Amino acid sequence: MIDAINTSLFTPIGEDGLIGIYLILNGLKVTLIVTFFAMIIGSILGVATTLMKMSSKWYLRWPANFYVSVIRGTPVVVQLVILYFIVLAALDVDKITAAVIAFGLNSGAYISEIIRAGIQAVDKGQMEAARSLGLSQAATMKEVILPQAIKNILPSLGNEFIVLLKETAVIGFIGGVDLMRAGEIIRSRTFEDSVPLFTCALIYLLLTYIFTFMLSKFETRLKQSD
Repeated sequence: MIDAINTSLFTPIGEDGLIGIYLILNGLKVTLIVTFFAMIIGSILGVATTLMKMSSKWYLRWPANFYVSVIRGTPVVVQLVILYFIVLAALDVDKITAAVIAFGLNSGAYISEIIRAGIQAVDKGQMEAARSLGLSQAATMKEVILPQAIKNILPSLGNEFIVLLKETAVIGFIGGVDLMRAGEIIRSRTFEDSVPLFTCALIYLLLTYIFTFMLSKFETRLKQSD
């Protein structure tokens, strides 16, 4: 087992002198970059889509409903491949940027449904009370409803972040070298399955555990502030 670890991670595995552990670390960097920026894009899109879906204007609701239906009705790997090889093909966009856009679009649809559920869970009397005090609907949503909704949906948003982190494992379909793809490259060069695959699995497990721990601490502080 020690020889397998040394061969897979700490010795050159090709004529180019590639060392497995460096490939794993670079893949991890790509995974974290894509996850972080995709979550930012998804959060912005999620809020905007939620407000559009809850609008009284049909020309705002219909595009938002169509976007959510398409994204939720197709696999993320299909969305990634279509975006990179068809939609962005003429723009010469690099793989990481394409992945960020694809996963951001995908996450935005799910976050919008999470936020919508959180908003609808807030007592309707909150909206009525704020409006009776002279606040506009937009100001009421921003200052009164959304802060309460975000506190309610924080666990669901945390789960969405974890799901997004794991979904990035399909970046290899467009040739990107993320954490999972790095493990596959090592496996194909060393013909050793266990070490690279278990290494990737352990890193994913560690990342999700760390984020879950941080989220639970943040939720505890919010409850204490109440």
